[in-house]
Amino acid sequence: MKVLVPVKRVIDYNVKARVKPDQSGVDLANVKMSMNPFCEIAVEEAVRLKEKGVATEVVIVSIGPAQAQETIRTALAMGGDRGILIQSDTDVEPLAVAKLLAAVAKDEGADVVLMGKQAIDGDNNAVGQMLSTLLDWPQATFASKVEIGGGKALVTREVDGGLQVLEVDLPAVITADLRLNEPRYASLPNIMKAKKKEIATKTTGDYGVDVAPRLKVLKVAEPAKRSAGVKVENAAELVAKLKTEAGVL
Repeated sequence: MKVLVPVKRVIDYNVKARVKPDQSGVDLANVKMSMNPFCEIAVEEAVRLKEKGVATEVVIVSIGPAQAQETIRTALAMGGDRGILIQSDTDVEPLAVAKLLAAVAKDEGADVVLMGKQAIDGDNNAVGQMLSTLLDWPQATFASKVEIGGGKALVTREVDGGLQVLEVDLPAVITADLRLNEPRYASLPNIMKAKKKEIATKTTGDYGVDVAPRLKVLKVAEPAKRSAGVKVENAAELVAKLKTEAGVL
């Protein structure tokens, strides 16, 4: 069974994002970049499936600039077998990403696409669902547990009311949620081995996908700063302020 794991290069989750002075986007200059945390969880789950003997190959794919090779190398050091970089120096929108991944999945003959539920930069939470539709494969999103066997996947997913268990036929698209697993740290020997693993470089044109933007960013702004809190002497004063000042009662 071949597992395809898309990964994205994003601003490190520990870094505070800065908006460009002209409010055209987020400033990426001299900012630490790393693998999207949900993608990291998906890589870990795919590697665990291989360690259990369920998966035979884990293929890592990323869409982005040449520096995204570093992100792929990180995934290979965690246990991925080989990588594919679809190089693009422009920000590719979710629909185009889904079309590119659909082309890769068909080209590779993937049995499962296991990916993060969303990226922490755009927070769109859209690619997995779009990909499922384009491939006409069943989908199981927000997975907190994955069991695969007999040509089927049993996926426990997190929903507002608790947990839902779905059984889907393979091939399928599964998106990983936060509690699916705890990603491992790549050991130094595995980091060295990852440097020798194959990364094929492609272009968006190789897959015949039009990645021209269809959305226009009008303005990017930082959230409004929160005002300082106030102390009250008693419950009666609290209720009065909630009524007159906050307007929530």
